[in-house]
Amino acid sequence: MNIWLIMLIGGLVTFGLRFSLIYLFGRFEVPQTMRRALHYVPPAVLSAIIFPEILFHDGALDLSLGNTRLLAGLIAILTAWFSRNTLLTILVGMAALLILQLL
Repeated sequence: MNIWLIMLIGGLVTFGLRFSLIYLFGRFEVPQTMRRALHYVPPAVLSAIIFPEILFHDGALDLSLGNTRLLAGLIAILTAWFSRNTLLTILVGMAALLILQLL
């Protein structure tokens, strides 16, 4: 029962925070500088999540050719650069990682 209560409270808190921001942004005019700054938040968060996983192995920086995650990441970056297609980039990166780990 406690787990369900925690999940319910967590869901309500998450909903409340998101709804309050949507409600506030609807009532106030957001300055153009803030809008431009918020435009860079998703890439910054995504980079903060992805780059440590790609570059570090067992807590140490690994830039060697034996780092399959780094090689798959480079292949995904090249795919993104040439195709400009997010879904294709994800699929190619995942396939590259799978193939490199099997080799």
